[in-house]
Amino acid sequence: MVQPVPLTEKPLSDGDLVRQCRRGHSDSFRLLYRRHQHKVRSTLFQLCGSSFLDDLVQETFLRAWKGLPKLRSPEYFKTWLYRIAWNVASDKRREFAKTADLQSKLDPKPPSSPAPDLMDLHYRDLVQRGLEELSFEHRSVLVLHDLEDLPQKQVAQVLGIPVGTVKSRLFHARATVRQYLEKQGVTL
Repeated sequence: MVQPVPLTEKPLSDGDLVRQCRRGHSDSFRLLYRRHQHKVRSTLFQLCGSSFLDDLVQETFLRAWKGLPKLRSPEYFKTWLYRIAWNVASDKRREFAKTADLQSKLDPKPPSSPAPDLMDLHYRDLVQRGLEELSFEHRSVLVLHDLEDLPQKQVAQVLGIPVGTVKSRLFHARATVRQYLEKQGVTL
């Protein structure tokens, strides 16, 4: 079992936790899960909507757990985890496309919260619909960079594409979403 880190010590890095997992400390994976599950959930929501969101998050972390022995550089766990989440989202979208109309399967509404701000919900809904105007490749770049705050270099690593392609897709994705929002009467 992993011992709690005293407050005077620096928290364990992802790489340290991965190395502990490889030595059989499953509690270290729980820490990795707690550290990254909100960002993974947010990314998957932006890429696929709320349908099957819990299943997609679970599939992402299950693949990560099974793949830990093959992870070459434990320091890049976060980038690797985002790549797994992107692959899970891609697989689910292909499955949707094969079995039924994609739009009926994806719920573009954000999860409800107590006492929601109506304008905030309206703008979130508009942004989500704007994202749906994008191809999956453009949406992925925009979500990872602008909504999840990953640097362009890390987005390139996650998606397995050159940084120049990230920049190009980001430019076109932003322009498409901006045009969509302006058509909806949002002043930018």
